[in-house]
Amino acid sequence: MHYKYCPISFRTVDSVEYKKAMLLFYEQNSISSFKEIFIDQFRFAVNTYF
Repeated sequence: MHYKYCPISFRTVDSVEYKKAMLLFYEQNSISSFKEIFIDQFRFAVNTYF
């Protein structure tokens, strides 16, 4: 919450989806899957904590 940023927790991410995103990033240098995970988790944090 430093600098008025929303806290993000990756508690609801499926471990298989996270691993797929990691592999896609390392093998193809693509952040698209991580972007989707981040956006979903940000929405979850806003809805849960605020």
